[in-house]
Amino acid sequence: MSEYAVSMEHVTKTFSGVKALKDVQLHVKPGEVMALLGENGAGKSTMMKILSGIYTRDTGEVEIFGKKVGKTMNAKQAQELGVAIIHQELKLCQHLSVADNMFLGRELVKKGKMDKKEMYHQAKVQLEKLGVTELDPDTIVGTLSIGRQQMVEIAKALLINAKILIMDEPSSALSNAEITEMFRIVRELRGAGTAIIYISHRLEELHHIVDRVTIMRDGMYIADGNFKDFTMDQIIANMVGREITEQFPRSKVPRGKKILEVKNLNAGKLVRNVDFDVYEGEVLGFAGLMGAGRTETMRAIFGVDSVESGEIIMDGRILSIKSPNDAICQGIVLVPEDRKKEGLCTNLSIRENIALPNLDKICRAGGMVDQGEEKKIVEKGTSSLAVKMANADTAADSLSGGNQQKVVVAKWLARDSRVIIFDEPTRGIDVAAKTEIYQIINQLKKNGIGVIVVSSELPEIMGISDRLLVMCNGRITGELNPYLTGEEEIMTCATKFGSNEA
Repeated sequence: MSEYAVSMEHVTKTFSGVKALKDVQLHVKPGEVMALLGENGAGKSTMMKILSGIYTRDTGEVEIFGKKVGKTMNAKQAQELGVAIIHQELKLCQHLSVADNMFLGRELVKKGKMDKKEMYHQAKVQLEKLGVTELDPDTIVGTLSIGRQQMVEIAKALLINAKILIMDEPSSALSNAEITEMFRIVRELRGAGTAIIYISHRLEELHHIVDRVTIMRDGMYIADGNFKDFTMDQIIANMVGREITEQFPRSKVPRGKKILEVKNLNAGKLVRNVDFDVYEGEVLGFAGLMGAGRTETMRAIFGVDSVESGEIIMDGRILSIKSPNDAICQGIVLVPEDRKKEGLCTNLSIRENIALPNLDKICRAGGMVDQGEEKKIVEKGTSSLAVKMANADTAADSLSGGNQQKVVVAKWLARDSRVIIFDEPTRGIDVAAKTEIYQIINQLKKNGIGVIVVSSELPEIMGISDRLLVMCNGRITGELNPYLTGEEEIMTCATKFGSNEA
């Protein structure tokens, strides 16, 4: 019997004449965690879709536990061989229960009827094996946090006796506590002999669970080996094809005048008496745990959520913001946490996405779009941010995460915005694209635009901020100098629950 759970050799895949995979290899042993690393577009997802039967390969050999599988292997056949994939965007039916989701498509039947009782029992047993004892299988999935939904996906995979588990960006939307719990489960699965392929752009988390790494670039295999034998700089250099000398490039710009003041802002349960200022020439960072109120504060300033009381002042003038349109017209814009759902119309082109919030600038009398003006703002935005695209009529959903983020920024730059808020700006994008986003933030700062950044990644928020505010339980609990502070001090402020009682 082969020593490998997965062996892929000389695999190629072409889409519409473009080679997505070029003679790629991957080997994973039972009972190990293999990190599959590479930039967006490196071919990682294509490789995993071939392994899980979603795509067919053009050439190459694939073996699962020593058994050769044909090119025409489908998803059901891959599942029967023990392969399960947990996608970054979870594939759960939000209106169904946990148990119903776990047995979807293979429901248990007794005497011609669905055996709900046995499905509930088996789901409960599987969840308990994972240590998720508090989760009731009758709970509707849509009411659960992303972290709990992730556990449902893992339990579902194990219920089909998965021996090879593919995890695609599993931690991208989880809190620190949920990530810790997921790492515990990954270690248990590894100990039980499960082969785990772990895809992540959050390189700092790899040392917690990873045994070996395989690195891809531009659809090609680049290197593999024991994780402990690589430095992080070597991993990054292999991923991007060059050395990135500074992970968080931060430009020092003299602080200018005050642009924005937020005074005693209250909105819902998670924005309580929030005060802060934003100045030209600085990046104001917001740190805190999940549910601290950071995103809710930004949504209130941008007019998504109703403000109960408080003032938002721009250049000394009190603003009236009742909707996002009010905020946009007065120079405040938001690059949201979920760029696909809230920042882009993914079924529209790049051109249409940039033009849409700028129709008041590019429409002639009578409502007709001035195509010349539209072309100007689209070309200016895409060239200044170096959006990688075939042309401006390319669909937004075909772009990598980093390039989608650039399109969101481009549409706001066309409005000469005064304050740009970034909520989790690098979530789910690769290390090279992250550096490009940081450079964009630096350029905005140099141009005198007020920049606010919300990030759950402490190294990132410390690395790009000039001033740092920490929130807990809806309030600001600390103002820190990121040049001088450490993660421990940030976490102390982020857990000041007792001092935040109204």
